[in-house]
Amino acid sequence: MNDTELKMCCAAVYQSDFARLLLGDSFHPGGLPLTERLGNLLALSPSEHVLDVASGRGESAIFLATRFGCRVTGIDLGETNITHATSSAEAANVSTLVQFRIGDAERLDCRDASFDVVLCECAFCTFPDKRTATREFARVLRPGGRLGLSDLTRSGELPAELTGLLAWVACIADAGVTEEYVAHLKEAEFQSLSVEPQDEALAQMVRDIQGRLLAAELMVRLDKLSLPGLDFREAKAMAASAAGAVRSGLLGYSLITAKKPSAEKLCG
Repeated sequence: MNDTELKMCCAAVYQSDFARLLLGDSFHPGGLPLTERLGNLLALSPSEHVLDVASGRGESAIFLATRFGCRVTGIDLGETNITHATSSAEAANVSTLVQFRIGDAERLDCRDASFDVVLCECAFCTFPDKRTATREFARVLRPGGRLGLSDLTRSGELPAELTGLLAWVACIADAGVTEEYVAHLKEAEFQSLSVEPQDEALAQMVRDIQGRLLAAELMVRLDKLSLPGLDFREAKAMAASAAGAVRSGLLGYSLITAKKPSAEKLCG
């Protein structure tokens, strides 16, 4: 499977009912409280325009506009996600502040220096070409603009059961070492890097996944839910392995912020 096929496969899975069953309403550890924490770390204000990369069903973008008053443009590869997010923004009465469109993180259809802030939650680890995506983040940010990432991290090699499709859905399979993420940002000339561990948010997400799997298996046995093709044994093994990896410190979760150099430093 090439990079394009991989991205489209992931986008299709993330739009599925199965992904919602597995991950709940928020597709990233910590949910909206961590989105708010990231917004505070980035010091978002009503005068700013935020690009939410891999915006999914729009929950974070709508929340940021409501909470901080900023304009938000969300991009996602999933057409179904874009349709749902647009309807949700209208229902929340923030459609004047929030818009969504199809977009690829590695080829952003945005002008240079057109955003004050770029946000990417629990998706950077799934991008096949992280170096190109990071450069795109820097390109669309104005001088002095800020970047906020939240993502899974690992401290060593993952066991086999955490590298399959189910682990990709849970944003686990391609988790990177924190130092690798930081290296990509430095290569794109980001500065003022800060890393804030939020491992408990990941631990809670894994516990929630385990609970949802048990509930879903019971519903299937009672013929009240149909999930054709889902191997519950494999899914529960993946979740148990993830729980163990979090407890051992192999898997973690971090908020990473950085800043694009100001115009003066770029010229200097």
